[in-house]
Amino acid sequence: MKFSSMLKVVVASTMLIAGAAQAENKWETIRIGTEGAYKPWNFTDASGTVIGFEIDLANSLCARMNAKCEIVAQDWDGIIPALNGGKYDAIMAGMNITDNRLKAIDFSRPYAISTASFGVPKDSPLAALAGTGKNLNLESDAEEVKKVIEEWKPLLEGKTIGFQGGTIIDEFFEAYLKDVFVLRGYKTTEQHDLDLAAGRIDAIFAAQAALTSTFKRPEFSDFVIAGAGIYGDIMGRGIAVGLRKTDPDLKAKFDEAIQSAVEDGTIEQLSQKWFGLSMTPKQ
Repeated sequence: MKFSSMLKVVVASTMLIAGAAQAENKWETIRIGTEGAYKPWNFTDASGTVIGFEIDLANSLCARMNAKCEIVAQDWDGIIPALNGGKYDAIMAGMNITDNRLKAIDFSRPYAISTASFGVPKDSPLAALAGTGKNLNLESDAEEVKKVIEEWKPLLEGKTIGFQGGTIIDEFFEAYLKDVFVLRGYKTTEQHDLDLAAGRIDAIFAAQAALTSTFKRPEFSDFVIAGAGIYGDIMGRGIAVGLRKTDPDLKAKFDEAIQSAVEDGTIEQLSQKWFGLSMTPKQ
């Protein structure tokens, strides 16, 4: 073989090896977008550091993928466009899998489940909302959900209910409780929590895990969760990692890492730490 031909073979082999190494190291660092204002899922502490259930879990998942996590704070209302625009590689922000979101992005398998309900003052008539203490699936419990919501309507009529705008709660209200009460949307859950405490609204509707965490604080000792916990269908099929449709290899990595974290009890441990209840999805 001539020297020039040998050189071409060596160069080609080197390029193949380099290409394989580059592909292997493509996800050496994974940038994860999160809101940083959704306690205890993800929030900013007094030092300005983003902490919470999803931050602890993200670091655990990255370690399982032999990658380094880089957390990027992002306002909720731009979180999906920023992912598709390349600002970060994945979203971990208490985001439920929904058909509408699947039009824009892909999702990993769920790493948590979440139900939503009302947060109300203990002495409010709303504390008697039907279904309190029970979780209902919009699909499999459709008839019972319909009955419970019909029982809610007289108590909710004319009340002002706070919720985080731009979330799946919008779709739920539109489908099941349209024009029953006055809606007040907020940019973050922290904002509607403050208005509830100040008596500027009658109730809030939010994830039960977030409500549980909020109502543990001394200033919320006079508030309780009321009404059935709602999940499924338009309320989402589980909390998962949001991913670009062009990154199926990263989805596969997250799926494997999440499965491992479910099996070894890490997600259960973290959900008990941050929520005081089980958020572990079914295997």
